[in-house]
Amino acid sequence: MLHFNFSPFPILHSKRLSFRRITPDDVSEIFFLRSDPRVMKYRNSAPAKDNADATLYLDRANAEVEKNSGITWGITLKGENKIIGYIGFWHTQAAHFQTEVGYSLHPDYWRQGLMSEALQTIVDYAFNQTDLHSIVANVNVNNQASMALLEKNGFVKKAHFRENYFYDGKFLDSIIYCLVKGDIL
Repeated sequence: MLHFNFSPFPILHSKRLSFRRITPDDVSEIFFLRSDPRVMKYRNSAPAKDNADATLYLDRANAEVEKNSGITWGITLKGENKIIGYIGFWHTQAAHFQTEVGYSLHPDYWRQGLMSEALQTIVDYAFNQTDLHSIVANVNVNNQASMALLEKNGFVKKAHFRENYFYDGKFLDSIIYCLVKGDIL
């Protein structure tokens, strides 16, 4: 069975980015990322209404780290402290050595290859520093940018579930992507 150990918290770096633990000092950035209509367009969850909602997200993410059941990194530009996004693993199925990836990025930083760089960094961490065997992503069928990001980084479309998710009075479809450790060259 999979066992994580996120103590000490793993700080990661890529060419242009750093990945650190999110803290209460990040509440305004988390609030923006969880309330901005452009960022939330395909999230299929209620946007944050205020900093209290953002604090709840931050507390849940940090509780997962403390329980070693998931991890969320705040993404910063290298040499800066302000987060421009977040990325992490949750919905971990320890018995199956599998986790789900999720991410958000401030629109000012879209289309610069930053989320691809972030995804590559945490996939490398997952497959080389933990015992994870596979990573899945659950994507809204209209989120072409996220599907392109996943495919660019080796994820393969595995399923299209029809009307499997109920949100805002509608049944919505989901697409599931997967990356298996052995797929990485």
